Parts: sequence; C-alpha cells; structure tokens
Amino acid sequence: MKLNKHIIAVLLSATGLVSCNKDLLDRSETTKVIDAEFWRNQTDVRLYANDFYTNFFVGYNSGFGVAFAPLRGYNWADDFTSEGTQASFESTVPTTRGSSSATTEMLTQYSGPSWNFYWVRKANVMLNRLENKAKPNLSQEEYNHWTAVAKFFRAFEYARLVGVFGDVPYFDAEVDPKDFDTMYKARTPRTEVMDKVYDDCKFVLENMRVDDGKGYIGRYAAAALISNWMLFEGTWEHYHNVDKTRAKKFLELAVEASQYVMNSGKYTFGSDFKSLFASEDLTGNPEVIFFRAYNDAVKVTHAIGSYSNGYEGQDKASNLSLLKSFICNDGKVWQNSTAAKASDFSLKALAASRDPRFEATFMDTVNTAAVTLAYVHKFSSRDALTYIGKTYPAKWTSNTNTNDAPVARLAEVVLNWIEAKQVLAENYGGAAVSQNDLDKSINAIRNRPLDADAVRKGVKKTAPLLLSAIPNDPTKDGDVSPLMWEIRRERRMEFVYEGARLNDIRRWKKLDYMNFNKPDYMSGPWINALKDLPKNAAGTNLADSYKNKLKVMKADGTIVTFTGTNAGDMIGYYVVANFTNRVAFTERSYMSPVGLNQVQQYVDRGYTLTQTAGW
Repeated sequence: MKLNKHIIAVLLSATGLVSCNKDLLDRSETTKVIDAEFWRNQTDVRLYANDFYTNFFVGYNSGFGVAFAPLRGYNWADDFTSEGTQASFESTVPTTRGSSSATTEMLTQYSGPSWNFYWVRKANVMLNRLENKAKPNLSQEEYNHWTAVAKFFRAFEYARLVGVFGDVPYFDAEVDPKDFDTMYKARTPRTEVMDKVYDDCKFVLENMRVDDGKGYIGRYAAAALISNWMLFEGTWEHYHNVDKTRAKKFLELAVEASQYVMNSGKYTFGSDFKSLFASEDLTGNPEVIFFRAYNDAVKVTHAIGSYSNGYEGQDKASNLSLLKSFICNDGKVWQNSTAAKASDFSLKALAASRDPRFEATFMDTVNTAAVTLAYVHKFSSRDALTYIGKTYPAKWTSNTNTNDAPVARLAEVVLNWIEAKQVLAENYGGAAVSQNDLDKSINAIRNRPLDADAVRKGVKKTAPLLLSAIPNDPTKDGDVSPLMWEIRRERRMEFVYEGARLNDIRRWKKLDYMNFNKPDYMSGPWINALKDLPKNAAGTNLADSYKNKLKVMKADGTIVTFTGTNAGDMIGYYVVANFTNRVAFTERSYMSPVGLNQVQQYVDRGYTLTQTAGW
C-alpha cells in the first residue's frame, strides 16, 4: 500500500455539481496549496473539499469516461447479455489491484474502487487540519459542518472499499509515512470498519448543514446516500450471516436517514421518469436531491446520452429475464394479468401493457444496435431518436452531451426505506409494513406523472401495490416472501443500468442469478424477423448475413435457425448470436482479491497482508 507523503496540490475544476439548481460552481483553477499557509478560513476549507466532488458524484462521468457511469460503466449484472460467451468472473488473483491515483477508477465486476486509500487519506488530512489549524479561525457551526463533510467523504470511500474487499485496513487519522506499523497495518474486520462508518454517518446527520449553498453537499443529499450505504451493509450482514446484531443497527439507520429526507417535504414524485435522465436542466425537478450539471460552455460534457441515442451500439443489452420482470399496468405479473397483450413480448406490446418505466427506458421497436434487439434509450431524450439515420446534434452524439445526471433522487430513498423496514419486520421484530408505507414508497413512485408522448402512446400508470392483493409470481424464489419479492422487483424496474442491480444481488446473496443457464438469459424480445430485421436487396427475404446465424426461440423452447428459405417461420424470442453461458464461478466471486503486489509490499516491510477469503 502506498500512501502520499504530503499534500502538495488540490486539483480543482468546473465540475458542474449542483443541488437542485443549474448554476455552475465558480471553482478556482488548479492551485498550489502551501500547507503551512492554508486553512485560514472557511474559504480555504471549501477549496480543499472541492476535490472530492467529481470522484464521488460522478453522474454521467465526463468525456468518454465510463467509471461509475450508467449504461457504459454499470452493465455487469443478470439484466444484461452480450454476444458470444458471457464475460466470466475473475478466476485468478491479479498481479496488482492497488492504486494511489486520484483518478476515478472502477472495478466493474465488484462495482467499486480498487485497493486505493488516497481518498481516505485526503479526508483524514482534512480532519487533522480542521482540528489543528483551522479551528481557531472557524465558528463552532463552521467547524462542525466541515468536520461532517470530511467524515462524510471518509465514510463514502470506506463503504465502497468494504463493498469490494470486505476487510480493509481502517485509518482514522493521517498516517506518518515513517510509521510503518500503521501504514502496513492488517486488514480490519468489515464489521469494525462499518461501525466506524456508522459513527461518521451519525455525526453527519447531526452536524452537516442542511443547505450549504448551490452545488455543495448538504444534509438531505448526504442522508440519501447514507440510506444506500446502510441498506447495503445491513442486508449484506443479514443475508451473508455476518452479524445479525450489527445488521439490525445498519438497517435502522437506513430507515432513519431515509425518513429524514422523506419527512422534509422538500421532494416529491412530480416529474415523469424520462425527464430524470434526459433533461438539459434538472433545476427544480422535485424528485432530484442532488445532480451533476453539464454545460458545453465550460466544456463539462459526457457521452452517455450518445450511447442511448438509438444509433450507437449497445454490446451488453437487456435480456428477456429483465423484460419479463416488469409488472403489468394492472399491477399483476404477466402470467396472471388481464391487461391487453400481457403475454405478448414484442417491444410495442410491452411498452403498452407494462409499467410506464418500460416505455421510458426502452425503444418500442426492434433495434439491431442492441445485441438483444431491446435498445435502452433511458439516458437520451425522445427527440434524440428522431435523428436515427440523420445527422445528430452535438448534444446527442460523441462526447458532447449536456443532459444533466441525477446523483441522488427520491425513488432510491423510498425504496431503501421500504426494503429496510421489511427486513426489520421479517427478522428483527420491526413493525409490519403497512399499506400507508407502500403508498408513501412504491405507490408514490407508480403515481409519477406521464409525459405527453407516453400519454399519446396510450401508456397507463401502474395500479398500486396492495397488501391485500400481493402478486402471485410463479417464478419467485422460495426463500423470499411475496412482499419482499415485489419490493425487489420495484428496484429492478427503477434502476435499469444505474448500477444498483449488481450490488443488490450481491448483498442479497443471489449472485447465482449470474449463471445464465436459463433460456431467458440468451434471449431478447419476441420478433417477427421478416418484419423487424433488415431484408435482402430485393426486399423479399431476410438479409443474407442472417443465413445460418439468426435464431429464434418458440414459446415451447424450440429453437429455429434461419436457413435462407424459412423466413416466414422466424417468429419467436430473438436468440442472442453465438450465446454461451459464462464459466462457472463460486462464492468467492462476491468479494475481490487483493493483488499479489500489494501482498508483497507488506512482506517487503516485514508485515502480513492476508488475502480475501477463498482466494
């Protein structure tokens, strides 16, 4: 492990992070920081803290960056299938997994950072300087707030590190680079690390400013993110049978943090779903708690909208398993629904019969740019799709997109809340989830307004979830209650390509969903190939390129291959080209190993860094 010796610079940029407003931050240019002359006032402290923002509030990333970005960074889960052999889980210990870089980086398979303590050190330096240099120059309120900011970011990084590695060395103070005993300390048990994160979170909820001004983290945004970390750890420790006492503690804080946001009255489900992801300006959006703004005038742009514009390829696309998970608009699963065409899995029928989030997430026509033919246009506007076959404007092509990215929104808060409450009710003596609880969470989401295009297409809001009529899903896991199954379904529909799904199945101990041994994983929507796919030059048959390659699966599971003469029979679920299941994996895949180099660095100094269990 390599820890930086000195604070030599604070890298600043016009990050465009705002809290429910469009005004861009007036952040300074890259500035040399002389430690002895710094920390004079709150302005200096804010300047130092600015560096955290783009690392933790990534939004749609920037340029062609993909780390922690939806669609491009978050596409490793049971929702997504690629052509050929599915990407396999890590099978050997890597040479290195460490880093001391300030550059935002992500391990896709584990949905988190590498073995990097740069940001932990930065937060601890901030805490040290607040106490030993800045405190005499700050009011008590200023000192408490900035201490909360530093502890928030330290908790943020440790929550992510624990999510990837489990046990990690815990540093609660700046480390002297000559103090090898501390620098090369052993891995701290995840339970102890998360106890420290819990304490930091409690401090934040009591001391961070409710509102620190435009573009800066405040208590509501912090609470929204804390609810997420606490739900992850509480359910991890519960389902992985780590420590049930601690699990209860974390789940209760998830409820508390969520309720702080929900009870504020500041946020409502007053926005249609599409507007959350494709708007040029999220200022005033009533569901958005914190967002990252983009503006071509200051060269803060991204490419995520382009990869959702209907033209750019999607090499990991949504499979039939995901499509089937969407609830019908009568509030029933498709097997029991009375909605029109509930059993029709063509994209147009799905858009009309399913929860409105389906139509706002997917194109309602087959698109060969997606390897499953189900093309996600969630992160671009409806207008972007009108440019297919034409010249796209800069905002929907290349890396010059300017639609804003939600970082924290009310839907995640209420779904964290209702799930935590249900786990507590089922296992820890908590109060039973009531109809009122469902109405404040899942049903409030389902009652979002529809945009004009959705209304014009005949899309309908989904009927509320009723305790007296929980859907009877014949595919439900036997170890999950019917209500919990529906809470999990709601998350799956809500967060497609946003990164939640992989962490959800990891914390629920359901990584076996990644074993694509069922037909729905190799399939896409129902198609009529002769109508939906490109034809030959004469327009009388399918294009020659499909011969002996195109396959469809009939309703009874029979697979038919296009021979060149049977185009009329190519009606069924699209079968992804050359599909093969991923290599078998084991439980060790839940957590990442540390690199051989990191282990050797300890050995070279006479210390021991243990390897992750199973590796």
